[in-house]
Amino acid sequence: MRRIETTVDVAASPERVWSVLSEVLLMPTWTASVTSVELDPPGPLAVGSRARVVQPKLSPVTWTVTEVIAVRSFTWTSKAMGADLTAFHAITPTSSGSSVTLAIEYDGPTSTMVAGLTRRITTKYLRMEADGLKAACER
Repeated sequence: MRRIETTVDVAASPERVWSVLSEVLLMPTWTASVTSVELDPPGPLAVGSRARVVQPKLSPVTWTVTEVIAVRSFTWTSKAMGADLTAFHAITPTSSGSSVTLAIEYDGPTSTMVAGLTRRITTKYLRMEADGLKAACER
């Protein structure tokens, strides 16, 4: 299994961070790494929700939400080029606000290849998302 992750400290409460992070349709408003998001069914993020995410320089990916812990985390999964992808979005309370960890794990028979091919852009986009989330939450 391969994992790419980034963490950012945010000077905002976990509730504030959750309100921005979990509203996935609005991701394009706070990060240039996401062009558009469509959520099915519409409404709050929930287990079983499917999000079609379009990002520059990447093929669109449909993620299925597998876990939601309100104000703490959500996880979604997808497949790409024979690899199983799991993306984690976790918020941890801190004395000055929150710490947010964004991560993608690659598993399956082609995981090493897929991680190798996408490592640079995935690392860049995770950092952009972390920085954009921080800015949006601290406004």
